[in-house]
Amino acid sequence: MSLTEISHLDGKMAECIDNCFEAAQACEWCADECAGEGEEMAECLRLCRDVADLTTMHARFMARNSAYSDELAETCADACEACADECERHDAEHCQVCAETLRECAQTCREMAGA
Repeated sequence: MSLTEISHLDGKMAECIDNCFEAAQACEWCADECAGEGEEMAECLRLCRDVADLTTMHARFMARNSAYSDELAETCADACEACADECERHDAEHCQVCAETLRECAQTCREMAGA
């Protein structure tokens, strides 16, 4: 089954779901890498873990057409932006990849929040 078979999902929602799952994967990778890099990476690790949970939750809410999806989209976008800001402070490749992925996710979540 593909996302196009879910009747209430349009192209923008499907893109947002994809971006949310991609952001969660990037955050899990980044958090895991940060775990071995010392105390200076603690905030990055915490934010990545929060975003991984929020983005997967938001994707699930969109898939089931939850009435709370719009509110969660705004929270998800805010968290993605905060985490991207933190990741951009670090030179590590995993942080840079994560930040880029989170910027895309934040943009599509904002579109969902405003829809």
